[in-house]
Amino acid sequence: MWLGLTVVLLALGISRPSASMAGKKGSYQADLIIYGGTSAAVIAAVEATHSGLHVIVVSPDAHMGGLTSGGLGFTDTGNKSVIGGLARDFYHRIWQHYNDSTAWNWEKRSDFGNRGQGTVAMDGENRTMWIFEPHVAEQVFEELIRENHLTIFRQECLNRKSGIIRKGSQIISFSTLSGKCFKGRIFIDATYEGDLMAAAGVPYTIGREGNARYGETYNGVQADIKERGHFFKTDIDPYQVPGVKESGLLYGISPEPIAVNGSGDKKVQAYCFRLCMTDKPENRMPFPKPEKYNPSDYELVARVLDTGWMDWFAKYDRIPNRKTDTNNHGPFSSDFIGGNYDYPEASYEARKEIIQAHEHYQKGLLYFLSNDPRVSSSVREKMKQWGLAADEFKDNGNWPHQLYIREARRMLGVFVTTELEVTGQKEVPQSIGMGSYGMDSHNVQRYVNAAGKVQNEGDVQVHLKAPYSISYGSILPKREDCTNLLVPVCVSASHIAYGSIRMEPVFMILGQSAVVAAEIALKKKIALQDVPYPELEKALKARHQIMRLDAGH
Repeated sequence: MWLGLTVVLLALGISRPSASMAGKKGSYQADLIIYGGTSAAVIAAVEATHSGLHVIVVSPDAHMGGLTSGGLGFTDTGNKSVIGGLARDFYHRIWQHYNDSTAWNWEKRSDFGNRGQGTVAMDGENRTMWIFEPHVAEQVFEELIRENHLTIFRQECLNRKSGIIRKGSQIISFSTLSGKCFKGRIFIDATYEGDLMAAAGVPYTIGREGNARYGETYNGVQADIKERGHFFKTDIDPYQVPGVKESGLLYGISPEPIAVNGSGDKKVQAYCFRLCMTDKPENRMPFPKPEKYNPSDYELVARVLDTGWMDWFAKYDRIPNRKTDTNNHGPFSSDFIGGNYDYPEASYEARKEIIQAHEHYQKGLLYFLSNDPRVSSSVREKMKQWGLAADEFKDNGNWPHQLYIREARRMLGVFVTTELEVTGQKEVPQSIGMGSYGMDSHNVQRYVNAAGKVQNEGDVQVHLKAPYSISYGSILPKREDCTNLLVPVCVSASHIAYGSIRMEPVFMILGQSAVVAAEIALKKKIALQDVPYPELEKALKARHQIMRLDAGH
């Protein structure tokens, strides 16, 4: 009778494990075990406490909130009206912070204005704010952790090789590399990588399905799409010595020939760090020169600038206090194209090397553009007006602690969301929330095209006419694979559909909905696959989740 575990423990004189016990070995148990440190993990844990469940969060990270507190402050929201529940409460708390004049230390609130994505940043009518500094987001997450007395074991990595104990179709426990064991009745994998899901033997996929797999249009190789903002619009020579193939390709260009359009592969859309930069001199740290810096790695961007391309500064999206959420933009930018193919399945050690390679690439790029004579003086001088924000990520050299894992593993669950559901061509059963952002894939590879010039491939940006529902089956493994696991981040979706789902507000929505389903399953002592949808829908409505855009939500 785990649902009454807290009462039993107290009767025996045993207290719940606290965050202060994080350094000790031993066995810990709860109704619900959440693995991950993302925004979905925190929101799920908050919902668990509201639902009366004993919950433990096991996070491989020290900092909580994932990308939301890791640099992505210019939130990809889409249609904000479909963001409900605890996700909306998070953005309300952001609004509360910036509604206080003391929050504006590097600029006046009036100077920031009310810029946003399609709508205002500070929505006074709805008391929400969608644009924020990284440390403010982390502060809000930590406030939620304190208010809800959450038990969080930080920097505890799953033993992926032998840490899972299963009995039949259920996970009984998992252990971490430090030797701790966590036992639960239901588990949630809220990581960007899907490590718990994979270690438990739940099937998944990586990369892009061919269009024929699910009857899609925008999946697989997309070399024929020309209406893109992140490809080379001008012919640029790919060779170290222009025109001399024997001299070898420039850094970052693949020698592989491009595959047939619409065909699948195991390649992953590019990652980058979302940098928090500032042009406020008193808070500005110069871009550092990385060790083993090689300016020739950036010859390609110099050639792009030589063509007259002037959009380098286009995605310095302003957030409060004279800062930015700086994202990839254009044919050559912060995305380290091709540098992440091995990341989803890599060991922890190999992942660390991949993350360091991304950091080295991005730091080198910033240093090159700020200092190299190969770059025009106008660009160099403008770059020198910028630097890393000195009051962000202070324990990590002002560099974000979270790499943008745009996509890694994706579960093969009860229901696979495809572009047909996202674009409204097919009905979605058993909705537990909504998405609305366009289908967005960053570039996957950089190659030499038939004309002998460099080109990018994989960037797809398809705007949606309306929001869409997300099925309970997309966070639920098949019954034969596991009956007590939910996966609200590495959801069951095709590559291109995931390109829309993979937004931080959606992860929060799905994290909360996952726990509501878990609470029903625990109360009824049934498998997650047997949760009655009418009861789940009613419970979600009571928590102000938006399942569809109609009068009854």
